[in-house]
Amino acid sequence: MSISRFNHEGYYDPTTYEALTAVEREQRKERFRPIVYVCSPYSGDISGNKQNARKYCRFAVDQHCIPLAPHLLFPQFMNDGDPEERDLAMFMDIAVLSKCAEVWVFGKNITEGMTAEINYALSRDKPIRYFDTECKEVAACSGI
Repeated sequence: MSISRFNHEGYYDPTTYEALTAVEREQRKERFRPIVYVCSPYSGDISGNKQNARKYCRFAVDQHCIPLAPHLLFPQFMNDGDPEERDLAMFMDIAVLSKCAEVWVFGKNITEGMTAEINYALSRDKPIRYFDTECKEVAACSGI
């Protein structure tokens, strides 16, 4: 939307212009949704971990964010049991993570893959938020 600095009679009207510009800025902020990287376990109880990852993604949507959880997508067409495929998947995970505004880590069990993702985020000064399995924000995990 283009806001004119002039009123309907053609006179310069900075007060109205500033007010309407502020309203437009707020409307843009309300529509903005940052992309967050959902970092949660995949290995082990794969079925349960997939279900949890879907729950975490829904939580991110409810928090007005756009979630990305590559561990829900890549295993559909890649073989996690093949070391070369796993390395490629981790490479792609990091590529996706690099495009995200924040990393959200879920659960108290930090897997090897999650550690790599967290370390990458730390090396790039990405904001990292830690949540328990019930999506309650908790203090940062130590020892990573």
